[in-house]
Amino acid sequence: MAGETKHDLDIGKSLNCSRNTVRLWRNRFINHGIDGIVRDAPGRGRKPIIDKKKIDRIIKATLHTTPTNATHWSVRTMARQQKISPASVQRIWYRYQLKPHLTETFKLSKDPRFLEKLEDIVGLYLNPPDKESTGILF
Repeated sequence: MAGETKHDLDIGKSLNCSRNTVRLWRNRFINHGIDGIVRDAPGRGRKPIIDKKKIDRIIKATLHTTPTNATHWSVRTMARQQKISPASVQRIWYRYQLKPHLTETFKLSKDPRFLEKLEDIVGLYLNPPDKESTGILF
């Protein structure tokens, strides 16, 4: 429409936007060509709140440490430890494709009673109780 020498006000009315919006887009086209229309202007959008150093600390903690009494980090435990929101941890993990709950290596439980519980379970497996003495009917 601008190429047809229509005025900004007329273009705005036909596109249902303000004259200032038409002027903004026309100036972007004049100054930057088609890239000025297709791409977002620099400096647009919300500025990141969490700085790169904090993100690096979260990544390092996720990959190289484990929380107390757990085998891997959860979103909530990492958020508490780093003093940020769980949603922020989730976004960082998603961005860097971190999935601490899907590890490829075996991790031993940090439960102080783990060996005792393991021995009980293995003992039951190796020497199951009689069905009559337990009162359990199968």
